[in-house]
Order: sequence, then C-alpha cells, then structure tokens
Amino acid sequence: MINEYICYMNYLEALNWRYSVKKFDGRKISSEKLNNILEAGRLSVSSLGLQPYHLLVVGNNEMLQKLIPAFYNPSQISTCSHLVVLVSKTKINKSYVDGYFGHIINERGVTLEQLSAFRNNINSFIESYSAKELESWSEKQNYIVLGSMIMAAAQEQVDTCPMEGFKSEILDDLLNIDKEKEKIAVVLALGYRAEDDIFQNFKKVRKPYDKFIKFF
Repeated sequence: MINEYICYMNYLEALNWRYSVKKFDGRKISSEKLNNILEAGRLSVSSLGLQPYHLLVVGNNEMLQKLIPAFYNPSQISTCSHLVVLVSKTKINKSYVDGYFGHIINERGVTLEQLSAFRNNINSFIESYSAKELESWSEKQNYIVLGSMIMAAAQEQVDTCPMEGFKSEILDDLLNIDKEKEKIAVVLALGYRAEDDIFQNFKKVRKPYDKFIKFF
C-alpha cells in the first residue's frame, strides 16, 4: 500500500539539503506549502501542551519592506517569501490555564473533574517557578516549534533562515506586540534560495559522529 503522505526527500536528505539561506530569490511559496509548514508548528511538541506562544505571518511585500530596518542583516527580509514571527508569552496565569482546559474539554468531550489530576500537576509546575523562570521556559518552547517548521519546510523543499538578530523595540512596534504579556523570541524567513547565494555551494560542516554522540 502506497503511503498517502509522500515527501520529496526523506528527513536525512532534507536536513543535508537545507542551510540557512542568506539571500532568497523573491518567489512566493504556495499557500499549500505555507500552511503545511505552519501546521507542523501548530502540531509541534509543547511542554504540558500549554503552547505558550503564537505565530505572526508576514507575507505582504509592503509590510516586509517596513520590517527591514528592524534587522541587523536585512538581506533575508528583503528577499524572502514570508516571515514567521514566533511570539512567546511572558506570563502564564490562571486565566490562560483556564482557557487551555476549556479547550481540552471541548475537543475531547471530557469534564474538568476528569482532568483534575492534570490540572493540579500544571498548577504545581507553575507555582514552583518564579515569573522569570516561567518566561524563560516559555521562550524555550518557541525553539521547539522553530525546529519543527524548519524540518517541515526542508521536506517541502522550501528554504529557511532562522533569525535572532533583530531590534526588538522596532519589531514590537511594527507588529503591535503587547510588551506587558509577550515578546518576540525568534523569526523564521521562508522562501527559495537565490542562484547567487554562494552559501548553498558550501559543504555542510557538523561535528563528526564520534565527537557528537556518546553512548552509555
């Protein structure tokens, strides 16, 4: 039986093919591929399932141009198809957790009483961390989503470049970030590599297997 989910490459081929693109060619990726990549982010691993983040997707060329001054290396922003901005929650409060459990109840057809042990577990987790520790925990979750989208993009043969080099104060204002409740963790540029991006011709360099992995 032929698997209905057919990837262009297997995941190791995809990871060898991908690199962090320095210049895209300006072509737009299809809505289908974009949605597949975003769905991979939505389905990504999330500690406790809380998903303390959301995504902002910029595909309008005029808006992309406005974002250029917010980046230290703007070549990717000026040439990419879309920019995915991963926004991390800085505060995990009772209201947010209540909303999470309301969603579980609606999706699974269970009662809050049935979820009481899980709810107590989450409450204990939140109470054991300081506000600063929870903010750090939340921000780390964004990088799991980032990895899932990079992997999905590679299998869709869509190029990417993750970027942390941005001026938060400019990007926050342009994207109407509520700085009391959230912060931009990282962004991901999507598109297709330009023919004159010389980095695509470089051999991928990673630690050798025996220096990267140790078995016990």
